[in-house]
Amino acid sequence: MQSLVTAIQEHGVILPGGILKVDGLVNHQLLPSLTREMGVVFAGYFRDLRPNKILTIEVSGIAPALVTAIELNVPMVYARKKKPITMKEPSFTAQSLSRTKGGVVDLFVSSEFLGPDDRVVIIDDFLASGGTLRALSTMIALSGATLLGLGCVIEKAFEHGRENLADLSVPIHTLANIIELSEKHGVVVQAGR
Repeated sequence: MQSLVTAIQEHGVILPGGILKVDGLVNHQLLPSLTREMGVVFAGYFRDLRPNKILTIEVSGIAPALVTAIELNVPMVYARKKKPITMKEPSFTAQSLSRTKGGVVDLFVSSEFLGPDDRVVIIDDFLASGGTLRALSTMIALSGATLLGLGCVIEKAFEHGRENLADLSVPIHTLANIIELSEKHGVVVQAGR
């Protein structure tokens, strides 16, 4: 998605530890027209798989996942990072390592919103090592639902998440791929795959 590539090149900031700060595009501030385009592209890619649910994780995945769900006219569910007392039991739980949060994050999805009849596409903000997507796919498996595909706004190709998730045997679609993050070369990014 060339508009996303351009926005990353113009506004992305490299932080220590291989972190790409895109707070002005995805993680803190949202650009409505760019976010809408993301959802439209994801919906176009996954429509033929006939999902009946979109799953993401709070908070950064919600915007692109919601627009995708709107375009596909299906519900969107997001994994919570803290289990509310109102969550119906049983719930599905998994853990994910988050570099930006500095540790392990517990994830929760209620069985009220994810079950055996669901055909699910996961939409998230980043694909790095694949840990978060693995955690979400684990919850899908625990629920008895079917995982159809994975969509991520930005992929850090050099962290090999795509390869780490190959055993899931589902299509993975990303909108922008970071080839390199370095002080010498800056952010080297290309359109998704």
